[in-house]
Amino acid sequence: MMIRKPALHPLGDTEYLLEQWGWWRMDGRGIPSYASPMLALMRDAMPSPAKSYCITDELACVVDAALARLCKRDQQMGDIVWLYFGAKWSAIRVGRYHQVSEGKARELMKAGVAWIDCVLEGIKDGGWAGYPGNYSDSPLCGLSKSQLEIART
Repeated sequence: MMIRKPALHPLGDTEYLLEQWGWWRMDGRGIPSYASPMLALMRDAMPSPAKSYCITDELACVVDAALARLCKRDQQMGDIVWLYFGAKWSAIRVGRYHQVSEGKARELMKAGVAWIDCVLEGIKDGGWAGYPGNYSDSPLCGLSKSQLEIART
């Protein structure tokens, strides 16, 4: 099994952020924990190891929103990014699922990562595409620029 080492490549920090988002998502961190009092009692009765992520819940929600926008804009590209980073599928498996070659799947995945990187850069610079110059109306309201800057370094 090949270990992913995105930090050494262009857009590596965004790929690393997407990797962290994928682990965050797979552990169910984005699901509200207050769904049912009985579920809370059962969950709290069983000890679970504390997992540490290099991504905060707020930043993971930002990545999630950016990926949702990508899926709305280009369904295939968004699905490929989601399956590769969110479901941890290999590029070969993603390509077979979408009936494209592994190379084409990787190409679409890299293009999707670049698109998400542009969205994150736009947010870091104080705006959100579709909300020009009005950050307070953004669906990501509450996330400070410093939180994005810390996570991207």
